[in-house]
Amino acid sequence: MARRGKHPPAGLLETAEGPRPQESSASPYLPRGSPRLYYWLHRLLERNRLWEALASFLESHRQAYEAFETVEEWSKRELFGCRMCGQCALPLTGYACPMTCPKQLRNGPCGGVRPDGGCEVYPERRCVWVSAHERSSQAGHLRDLSLLQRPIDQRRQGQSSWVNFWLGRDDALAAEAVPGSLPSIRPGTKAVSSR
Repeated sequence: MARRGKHPPAGLLETAEGPRPQESSASPYLPRGSPRLYYWLHRLLERNRLWEALASFLESHRQAYEAFETVEEWSKRELFGCRMCGQCALPLTGYACPMTCPKQLRNGPCGGVRPDGGCEVYPERRCVWVSAHERSSQAGHLRDLSLLQRPIDQRRQGQSSWVNFWLGRDDALAAEAVPGSLPSIRPGTKAVSSR
């Protein structure tokens, strides 16, 4: 179902001269809107039978899936700078997309964050992780940043993260650094031990 190639994953490119690092086109994005509003909306869209049925329907009807995916991509790109990784971390990062980090770091900032909160690669822009900290704190979700996010599955690149979420494909995307130290990452699920 995924439209591959729209957002190539970071890695190596084959060239006539041999493999070379692929450049990331990600750049820090300041999310629009209130994180409190997005946390509230996320609770409305929590996984349940209705959303699971919708996701199953979408996956079995290609045109419906593609239309849904197009709307999801457009709205999340406009609001959060979404790169359609297919495994959304927005609810765990104050709705600041970690995939907009030029280094695509999913577990906190690099060592190059500037004293004013600027990105090392794009100094004129706010570091994604500084924004994530500010927004999570503002919404009372600062503890979410203590979860360890597992590497993304590059095979899901370009897929609908809502469909993947509703079908339970991303239940183990984050883990507690110390088992039992944090509440579950989503109501009705348990954070997975990192051991």
